[in-house]
Amino acid sequence: MAYTSNGRTVEADEEGYLVNIGEWNEELALQIAKDENVDLTPEHWEVINFLREYYAEYQIAPAIRVLTKALAKRLGPDKGNNKYLYELFPYGPAKQACKIGGLPKPTGCI
Repeated sequence: MAYTSNGRTVEADEEGYLVNIGEWNEELALQIAKDENVDLTPEHWEVINFLREYYAEYQIAPAIRVLTKALAKRLGPDKGNNKYLYELFPYGPAKQACKIGGLPKPTGCI
C-alpha cells in the first residue's frame, strides 16, 4: 500500500500505517484522513499533534486508555474522554489518529 503526496509516493503497510514515519507531513495527513473518511478540523489536529508529541517523547504510540488519560490531563476532561475522541475518530481514536498522524499502530491494538 502507498499514499501519494506532493507528487511523491509514500509507502505504508497493509493497514495503511506509514513504513517510515519521517516521511509524514500535513499534506499526507490530509490524504490519509480523506481515505479514512475524516474531515480534519482544528480539534482533530489537536489530538494528532498531541499524539505526535507523545510519540516523540516516549517513542511509543499510546493505546486508547493511556491516550484519554493523557489528553484529560493536558486538555481537560471534556476532550480527554472516549465519547469525544470517538466523535472525532469513529474507527478507533488511537488507531485512526495515529494512522493519520503518521505514527505506528498503538500498542495493544488489534
